[in-house]
Amino acid sequence: MILPIYTYGQPVLREKTHEIDVDYPDIKQLIADMFATMYHAEGVGLAAPQIGHSIRLLVIDTDALKKDYPECKNFKRVMINPDIIEKSDKTIVQEEGCLSFPGIHEKVERAAKIRVRYLNEDFAAQEEILENFTARVVLHECEHLNGEMLIDHISPIRKQLNKGKLNSIIKGTASCAYRIKPSKK
Repeated sequence: MILPIYTYGQPVLREKTHEIDVDYPDIKQLIADMFATMYHAEGVGLAAPQIGHSIRLLVIDTDALKKDYPECKNFKRVMINPDIIEKSDKTIVQEEGCLSFPGIHEKVERAAKIRVRYLNEDFAAQEEILENFTARVVLHECEHLNGEMLIDHISPIRKQLNKGKLNSIIKGTASCAYRIKPSKK
């Protein structure tokens, strides 16, 4: 089922999320719904708070970007209770967007390489080292699990320049090709 995506201004996006375990109700269906929602919105990552769930769960599929970013080929993950345990000192500045901020794209500095631990969809422990764009997507989605957002990475001047767009997102009047759940409607 395709779910509405919670946008900037929704309180759940600022909450610190809770870990889940194998007994979390209907987890397989939730994961399937998150992938369906992400694909429908043409995103490459989606965190549970973006669909109104304050839990440590995210889905990623970057395969569509493999032409420009070879590391994205076949990179499809479900990450339950992810934890970034290491970040490189080397960083890369690159433009990012976010499904919770339709129409906004900003340059963000992120670690070029990370080590992440998580549970997969079968609750099996995983650990991997990711680089470049896959690291960026995982860092971005993990921030959602800590109540952080894209807007937290841009300068006050860039925020001011985006003020009109941010207000339209809050009001629910932002132009968007997917269903959203704005904070005011």
